[in-house]
Amino acid sequence: MTNDAKTRRTAALATPTTLSPNATQDVAAALTTLLADFFTLYLKTKNFHWHVSGPHFRDYHLLLDDQASQIYASTDAIAERARKVGGTTLRSVGHIARLQRLADNDADYVTPLDMLAELREDNLQLVAAMRETHELCDEYKDVATASLLENWIDEAEQRIWFLFETSRQGDGASR
Repeated sequence: MTNDAKTRRTAALATPTTLSPNATQDVAAALTTLLADFFTLYLKTKNFHWHVSGPHFRDYHLLLDDQASQIYASTDAIAERARKVGGTTLRSVGHIARLQRLADNDADYVTPLDMLAELREDNLQLVAAMRETHELCDEYKDVATASLLENWIDEAEQRIWFLFETSRQGDGASR
């Protein structure tokens, strides 16, 4: 009985899919890396939401909370898509740390405008990574994952736009 349990725990997944084994491996790996970036961006956005201060506190606080909620809402769909195609996904915080491409920010103080600028750049980097993953999906004809990525790209581009417009100084300096 112990051998049967061990065999089941270590058995390869056999999720039915019409994707090739290479597609399953590559798409799931790309989605898992994206998921690590999404969790990193989520936590950084919440960090800034919790620590923002200054004359525009309420506006920034609410904006960052809305953006964090949107980012977090995507995480389950990303992980489940990796599983649907027959792969695995994140298993721990350590796994996230090994895969994330976005930098953490552990600074004791960040100015509100620097927060917005950093999040804008992180979202731009995330969009670039999602476009690369979309190209991979196109190569494997994985239209379902590509379709999901298109929606997540659009959401990230909206976050970028809001962060940009919110950080403008009104003097034309941010054009």
